[in-house]
Amino acid sequence: MAGTSSSAFITSKLEFPVPYFHGLTKRLPPLTPFNNRSHDCFCNHNKFLISPITSEFRISKSSGLVLCSLVDVDSSIDDAAKAITPQVEVKTSIWNWRGYSIRYQYAGSSGPALVLVHGFGANSDHWRKNLPVLAQSHRVFSVDLIGYGYSDKPNPCELQEHNFYTFETWGSQLNDFCIDVVKDEAFFICNSIGGVVGLQAAVTQPQLCRGIVLLNISLRMLHIKKQPWYGKPLIKSFQNLLRNTALGKFFFKSVATSEAVKSILCQCYHDTSQVTDELVDIILRPGLEPGAADVFLEFICYSGGPLPEELLPQVKCPVLVAWGDKDPWEPLELGRAYEKFDSVEDFVVLPDVGHCPQDEAPHLVNPLIESFVARHSVPKGNISHEAS
Repeated sequence: MAGTSSSAFITSKLEFPVPYFHGLTKRLPPLTPFNNRSHDCFCNHNKFLISPITSEFRISKSSGLVLCSLVDVDSSIDDAAKAITPQVEVKTSIWNWRGYSIRYQYAGSSGPALVLVHGFGANSDHWRKNLPVLAQSHRVFSVDLIGYGYSDKPNPCELQEHNFYTFETWGSQLNDFCIDVVKDEAFFICNSIGGVVGLQAAVTQPQLCRGIVLLNISLRMLHIKKQPWYGKPLIKSFQNLLRNTALGKFFFKSVATSEAVKSILCQCYHDTSQVTDELVDIILRPGLEPGAADVFLEFICYSGGPLPEELLPQVKCPVLVAWGDKDPWEPLELGRAYEKFDSVEDFVVLPDVGHCPQDEAPHLVNPLIESFVARHSVPKGNISHEAS
């Protein structure tokens, strides 16, 4: 791809993605040049730099979008900006999908549609720092995947179909959500295993997906295809032990406590100050609902299904991959392999951020989402049920 002209802007807590920045121009400090400590991330035709020292971005201006913000200014400006920003009401509703109740949240009345897809053990509340911000200029939805959050949790042992909790099931749920609730094609914004869900949905019904943002997508390192031949029988035996004996329920009870959840979150969040009591409650409370243990055990025993590297070559929409470089579960070095796929137009490294960038560093993630969506927002018209 041909290179594009770029301009450097300093970023901090306030990011304003606007075609032309008016009003606060006089308050902006002088532009600071990039230094050699920046994380320089290239892929195809766009370029992003994010510095761990100054939190800088360099972003292409080819779309007319400028990303800029205030830094090292009086906190009263920050407070004033918050005061004049209209608060978007986030609403909660229930969607009936195949006879199951699915909880979702939504906000915003205009602009492109975004669907936020959570990761393993999480739910739509994990996007609480993103949904109201993105809803300023987008129609934003966050949905609890079946089996998680406050959606129904059917017992897999009582279902007719084998392996109900799969990426095929969740991909179908996501596509049906776009048809029934969003009633439009959408951008999928995904974290962890939610990234595999988004890719699966985009491959199955490409006409519904306008683009995908993958935040520390799961590498699926426990997938059966990634295990040595001599380890596969052991994995199957251990999975049967968890599924069919009391050991599985005992294991779940040991992790379904506030102390255990906080300890796990402190592993995957680099900035542990973000692991608040509120966050622990958001993750733990729905995990104590009836059926949650069965879903938990079913998924940790799920070592089949698609891999990201199998789905990415089939995706027809643009993909942005962003990666917190301090993720202990999904190493950046392995994630960089996804940069080579033609569908991946950008690979962005988020410095000093762990596995859940949308919650740990929303001040970095929200502008990335907004700029990506702006580059690819050419309306194609609403969809109907015939799309399925």
